[in-house]
Amino acid sequence: MGEPRARRPGRVTIKDVAALAGVSRGAVSLAFNNRPGVSEATRERVMAAVAELGWVPNQAAKKLSGSATGAADTVGLVVARPARQLGLEPFYMEFISGVESVLEEHGCSLLLHLVRDTAQEIAVHRAWWQARRIAGSILVDIQRDDPRVTELAAIGLPAVAVGHPSLTGGFTSVWTDDEAAVHEAVRYLAALGHRRIARVGGHAALGHTMIRTAALDAIVAELGLDQARSVTTDYSGEQGARATRSLLASPQRPTAIVYDNDIMAVAGLSVAAEMGLSVPRDVSLIAWDDSQLCQLTHPTLSAMSHDVFGFGADVTRRLFDVVHRRNPSSGPVATPVLTPRGSSAPPRDTAG
Repeated sequence: MGEPRARRPGRVTIKDVAALAGVSRGAVSLAFNNRPGVSEATRERVMAAVAELGWVPNQAAKKLSGSATGAADTVGLVVARPARQLGLEPFYMEFISGVESVLEEHGCSLLLHLVRDTAQEIAVHRAWWQARRIAGSILVDIQRDDPRVTELAAIGLPAVAVGHPSLTGGFTSVWTDDEAAVHEAVRYLAALGHRRIARVGGHAALGHTMIRTAALDAIVAELGLDQARSVTTDYSGEQGARATRSLLASPQRPTAIVYDNDIMAVAGLSVAAEMGLSVPRDVSLIAWDDSQLCQLTHPTLSAMSHDVFGFGADVTRRLFDVVHRRNPSSGPVATPVLTPRGSSAPPRDTAG
């Protein structure tokens, strides 16, 4: 077959191998599986084509023979989180439950894999897609200039990205309006009389972290409040506690803190008590996502509430639209709304 040719973009199929080897698809299957019915010369030609194209045979792309969609029966989700931490995050547990609710309707299943970083995630998606183990993927934790956007688009992976369309390239995307949510939280705190507002955020590279940070800076400037301080973390309770401790020990202690998830807000509540501060008299706290955790604390945590279960379901429905080319569209889900509870109040009067 001469000099090796450049590997074609997208998914290499058995049809491509058959065309390169000059045989039928049935002959490729017989040769690859070392079954009788083809000559040794044909087998060698087929295996040379397999090596040249980098073809991986379909291992699990069974069709739903009785379904309306006829889609492959598995959707992929790869998350760059330690397993222990993911198990503690109410957001992902609710999000995955929403995903599963739609998959169950279609008789499909979820293939979940945890990885260390984005490079490993790209490798997992590529291997799944080339082996036809998945019909498509859900991409989460989108970053600025995310390499997944270009790498996975190049192989033709059907996917829906959970993130603002400014970050997701040509992928169909679903997102929450983080800017509007941050503005609502800060306007509420300002109306209570708070002027020093801080935020404990997530990973600095994540797109929604950057959007929330920019929104916080913009709204405090618009309202004439003190410059806000944002601290980034890995979303864990440990780092949330450390960030809270640093903020509350600073000379210009904030009178209100907004957290990027509920686990860190619960940790912050404990740190305030540890430091002899009263919530909400000395410091007001607002969580994000509003899981059941927020209603089990004392005082209960004010939170930016949204339907995370419904979010996961919406993302999955759009993925089915992408897979079946049913004019998929990007769009926001409902903006998180403030649910005031016992952890927010006017600040203690420190004048004089």
